[in-house]
Amino acid sequence: MSRNAPSPTAYRVADLSQNTKTEFALRPGAGDLERIAAELDLLGLRKLSFSGHLRGEGRTDWRLDATLGATVIQPCGITLQPVTTRIDVPVTRLFQADYTEIDAPEAEMPDDDTTEPLTAWIDPAEIMVEALVLALPLYPRSPGAELGEAVYTAPGAAPMRDEDARPFAGLAGLKDQLRDPDGNDGDTGDA
Repeated sequence: MSRNAPSPTAYRVADLSQNTKTEFALRPGAGDLERIAAELDLLGLRKLSFSGHLRGEGRTDWRLDATLGATVIQPCGITLQPVTTRIDVPVTRLFQADYTEIDAPEAEMPDDDTTEPLTAWIDPAEIMVEALVLALPLYPRSPGAELGEAVYTAPGAAPMRDEDARPFAGLAGLKDQLRDPDGNDGDTGDA
């Protein structure tokens, strides 16, 4: 096993105290923020912080509990205008020594997505970026941005709208037309 850390923020598991919490607080500088923003295709990234602790969990496992904070700027999914979002989320990871990975082509995703295999190093900076990716809004939207209806048709043909593609949308109106004036649904009950 190598004693050389994969990054300056990584902790060698063999050097951690099983009985005491190891506190950490990361606040990347401007250069790192720019690099992370470029890596994640963000328009901007500010106030990124990741603080928490590592502690032993049982005899061989380790647990990371932290808080991720960031201000991200992404393009609006409709207008491409910049959208600023504040992210503040708790982050938990359990590193298990006896972790078994399911290696099947059609295996179901496990319910617990916080469990990972224990390796020789635990890097909070790597976990910070991973947690940021998972916390990013998938479809950021600027205020007032709405997705309009697009109508495409061949020249001379009647355009098909979104409502035309919903075959059951008109059933409520048809049901109302079939009702008799007394409010019955047209079924006389005679058999």
